[in-house]
Parts: sequence; structure tokens; C-alpha cells
Amino acid sequence: MSTNLFQGTQSYLLDPKLSEAFHIARLLEKPLLLEGEPGTGKTKLAQEFARHEKVPIFEVPITSESKVSLLVSRFDEVQRLMDAQAAVANAQMKQAGIDMQIETGGRHVENLNEYVHLGPLAQSFSTPRSVLLLDEIDKAPRELPNNLLFLLSERRIVVPETQQTISCKPGEMPIIVITSNHEQDLPAPFIRRCIYAYIEFPSPERMKEIVRMHHPKANKKIVSAAIEIFYQLRELDLTRKPSTSEILDWIGYLVKTKVLESKVIEKLKGAHTLVKHRDDMELLQVIQEKGIEAATSRKSSSW
Repeated sequence: MSTNLFQGTQSYLLDPKLSEAFHIARLLEKPLLLEGEPGTGKTKLAQEFARHEKVPIFEVPITSESKVSLLVSRFDEVQRLMDAQAAVANAQMKQAGIDMQIETGGRHVENLNEYVHLGPLAQSFSTPRSVLLLDEIDKAPRELPNNLLFLLSERRIVVPETQQTISCKPGEMPIIVITSNHEQDLPAPFIRRCIYAYIEFPSPERMKEIVRMHHPKANKKIVSAAIEIFYQLRELDLTRKPSTSEILDWIGYLVKTKVLESKVIEKLKGAHTLVKHRDDMELLQVIQEKGIEAATSRKSSSW
């Protein structure tokens, strides 16, 4: 896998500062911790890099139920119990002279390795120069990042059921990208072991480049009008601000429905792609009936 500076792909526009942080993480073989608003391309970095380099990627959506032990391995106790029962039944049938055997798939109860299923963490450590994506780690229980510290620092994993050790030599560590929406603070020792980058929300000019990359045939006038209204919308008191992925969906809809009038855009045609919280429906109705300026004026008067 190349150690050259990754600068994005034809479908992923990569900010130079993020490109540099990612490069540092790869060279030092440290995790890259990415923070930023939802929809700013944090997850996309790992996915696009893996696709570009044609390397395996192990994606882990972190939840409040996630545990490091499950990321390492899972032991199939049920299958082993069934195989043990089958072995006893086979012995009894053989002793009774019954010419029949229960199939166990060639597994042997005493061989614990046959019942261990490696999790994404162990799989990535077993696959040199792969990519491991730990997505939205801020949703995890407090102990998960703390428990990850030892594994990432020591660069080795021990499978508890078999005591198998999976270690990474220098130059063979998986590229680890960890994303966070900052719903909660991460432990300081964990952050210290990461390379850190924050993805700023794109400027309007940057957004035009992103839109052009995804919708190259879109009418430039319509794109400009849509982007202007999108940023006005983000300035309002919405419970959930629309993100980059959502403006791409909106413009995709406008392209497919062949909208060519800015007045239609001002009334937020296709608003289901942008406004996604019931508390924002009243404000949306004002915009669709009277235009974005009415909502802006309403915000000013509420002050």
C-alpha cells in the first residue's frame, strides 16, 4: 500500500489539512481521531481510501452496547454444545450398532479454535495494511476507549478463549480511523494516543466544488441558488441543521425533477431531504409559504 499523501478521489474532495493529518497518522501508525458535524465526510475518508488503495476495510458502527471483547472475538458456545451432544449421540449409536452419524462439519469439540469467530479488531490486526473504521466512538460506553488504549499501544491482541496472540510488526498496523460527533468527551489518555483532526463545515465555495464533483451536470445557476438558501437555512434556529450529505441529496432531487426556477428552490421544493426534525416543521411551513426571507425576518424579530 502506498505511503504517498492521499489527496482524495474523483468522488471525494479531501481538505489539504485533513490529508496531512491522515498522512501523519499513517506514517506513525497511530489512530486518526476525526471530529466534526455529522455529514462532513468523516466516515467517507476511510471508505474512499480503502477503495482507492484496493485494501480490505473493517467497519465498526459503535453503539452504546459496544464492548472491546466483542470487537476482538466471539466464542460460539451454542455450536460447541451441539457438537458435544452430537459426539455423545454418535458414540452411543456406534455402540448400539446403528449405522448412522450426526454430521458436525468436521469440528472437534476439544479444538477451541474452531469455535472462535474473530471480531473486526482482530481481523484487521490479522490483515497487514488493512483499514479499520471505528465509527462514532462518542456513542460508546466510557470503558470502551479506555479498554482500547492497551490494544492500540501494545499493537497486539490476545484472543481470550484460546490465548492466541495477534500482533502487528512495524509497517503492518492497520490504518485506524476513529470518528466522533462529540456527543460526549473522550478520555484524555485515549486522545493523546491519536492523531487529531477536526473537519470544519465547508464554506459555500468549497461546497460548490463538492456539489460539482457529485452532480457535474447540474445547472450552475440552480446550484448557486440552492447553496445560498442552504446556508441561510443553517443560520436559522433549526433543531437539526442540514449537512453536506443532505444538500447533495437535495440537489440530486432538483436535478432529477428538472427544477430550473430559483423561486421553486426558495420555497424549498424537496424539503424532506433537508429538514428532518418535527420541531422544525412550523418553520419549514413559513419558508414554503412565504420564502426564506420570512423565516430570517422571524428569527430577527424573535431577538
